[in-house]
Amino acid sequence: MKTANQYKKLTIDEFTKAAEIYESAHAGIYEMCKDDYPYIESELAHLNYHDLLDCGCGTGPMISLLHAKNSSKHYVGLDLTPKMIECARKKNLAGTEWIVGDCENIPFDDESFDVIICTNSFHHYPNPQRFFDSAWRVLRPGGRLILQDYTASKIILWLMNYMEMPLANLIGHGDVCVYSLNQIQVFCDNAGFYVEKLEAAKKFRLYLVAQKII
Repeated sequence: MKTANQYKKLTIDEFTKAAEIYESAHAGIYEMCKDDYPYIESELAHLNYHDLLDCGCGTGPMISLLHAKNSSKHYVGLDLTPKMIECARKKNLAGTEWIVGDCENIPFDDESFDVIICTNSFHHYPNPQRFFDSAWRVLRPGGRLILQDYTASKIILWLMNYMEMPLANLIGHGDVCVYSLNQIQVFCDNAGFYVEKLEAAKKFRLYLVAQKII
């Protein structure tokens, strides 16, 4: 079992190498992330928001899509890997900030955002409850956390967590753990979120919409 810092170093090393190709036609395994952008967009379409934080933003593909449709909002991308943020900043998107930081300890004041999105990065977080706690803190009352990641049946989860991910670590990937819907519900409950939507979908996807209610 690796320490949190060891997992984070693996993640930084992995995505430092991937940064230059992350949004290219040669992104390899990272191309599958594109399948999930429409889900995030559809959930955001129902919300009235101005300040949006993308946790684990990578080179900013999701923010780029949102910015192209509405550049009047304030977008912030947060990622652990400096090279990812370096590539994102080259886009020069008006009204957008790109920050190097840890999503388990979001570096913003309380109640700074109306919505937080997190797409395909949560399984890299070695301290998942800290992410939920930190997201709750920086959201304004009534704000939403929209999270997309991976899940599966109990047997498949065991295979992923105890066979696939250790092998992935050996070849330089920073994957930590994939969770059941019940585990995600517990993280939300512990942080104080009200779960509006929590479901499994095709291709081992997990979709969550959780609201901060005080």
